[in-house]
Amino acid sequence: MAGDTERIEQEIAQAREDLAKTLDSLAERANPQRLADDVKKKVMATLSTPAVKYTLAGVGTVVVVVIVRKIVK
Repeated sequence: MAGDTERIEQEIAQAREDLAKTLDSLAERANPQRLADDVKKKVMATLSTPAVKYTLAGVGTVVVVVIVRKIVK
C-alpha cells in the first residue's frame, strides 16, 4: 500500500512537471513580441525576393514619373 502511495505521488509530480513545461511552451509561442518578430521576418523575406523587389521598383518609378509630369504641366 505504501508503495502505491509513493508511485502515485511520483506520477502526480511528473504530471505537474509536464504541465509546467507545456504551459511554458505555450507562453513562449503566444508571446506578442515573438509573433511580431516572426511576421516581420516573413515580410522582409517576401520583399527581398526578386519578383517583389523589381515590381515595387517599377511601381515606384511610374509614380515618380506621374508626379513629375503633373508638376511640369
